[in-house]
Amino acid sequence: MDQQSDKKHFYFEVANNVWGMKDVFVNLYMIKSAEKDEWFLVDAGLKTSLQKIKRMASSLFGDKKPQAIILTHGHFDHTGSLKKLIEEWKVPVYAHYLELPYLTNKSSYPPPDPTVGGGLMSYMASIYPTMPVDLGAHAIALPEDGSIPGFKEWRYIHTPGHTFGHISLFRDDDKVLIAGDAFITTKGESAMQAIFLQTKKVSRPPAYFTPDWKAANDSIKKIIALAPEVVATGHGKPMSGKEMRRELHYLHEHFYDEFVPQHGRYAYEAAVADASGVLYVPPPAYNPYTKWLVAGAAAVLTISVLPFLLKKKSRSNLFDKLLS
Repeated sequence: MDQQSDKKHFYFEVANNVWGMKDVFVNLYMIKSAEKDEWFLVDAGLKTSLQKIKRMASSLFGDKKPQAIILTHGHFDHTGSLKKLIEEWKVPVYAHYLELPYLTNKSSYPPPDPTVGGGLMSYMASIYPTMPVDLGAHAIALPEDGSIPGFKEWRYIHTPGHTFGHISLFRDDDKVLIAGDAFITTKGESAMQAIFLQTKKVSRPPAYFTPDWKAANDSIKKIIALAPEVVATGHGKPMSGKEMRRELHYLHEHFYDEFVPQHGRYAYEAAVADASGVLYVPPPAYNPYTKWLVAGAAAVLTISVLPFLLKKKSRSNLFDKLLS
């Protein structure tokens, strides 16, 4: 497959020297330096993303491995292929120092909140993993001056709320923003939107995994001050221009009356953490959606198995794949 065909069907261009890829419901990005023949990966998707990441890297950069992996945050859907990539590439993984406890096996994330409502992604939240990964010496704190090592045209902004050490990346020259999950551009709580439709709409960070709503809104205010021209997020399609900025302003101005969940574990009280990890989480809220958990698990299984069923494989090969 040539590069143009590969690009059309496999990954997408965000801006000059910035490309993205969606795997199931989450995005990751590859960014090339404007000054030298170097690149870095932003986030590492799901466990299913590994071969897709390697294929995308090969299409864009040949055999050249990245200088580093930069994490917007360490949730399972942004670190799924991380350990395998490190084993192969042997590159540093940079994150905010407040995110390191969840990357060095010191602390689990606060429990997700399935009571926020809004769709199947929320109802299934209690089964999402929150355990830390252990990257050992590969996990390195980003410089406190906001720089991205080796890529001076980019800087990071601490944008907590969705996680304590969440960051967004910004290129001042053309005002391109990689926002992670500080906000997203689809309805993250809806499986139909997150996986399939992805209607472009500036939205709150995924509610089921956001433990501090005040910090989240403060971060959106920081992002508005940057006046981005193009935004690419962890979930949803890239957006640009005046309409995107108008929607960002609306999100910030109406955050508490329209976007913060009306009920839920973190709706009225935030989790607390420091550089050692989580210190406190509010008590769980009553969950009226328990019955959806079984349906959600069935849906996940269906989504996982369906690609295999659609391929012309023998039944024995199918079972081998499912059990491997």
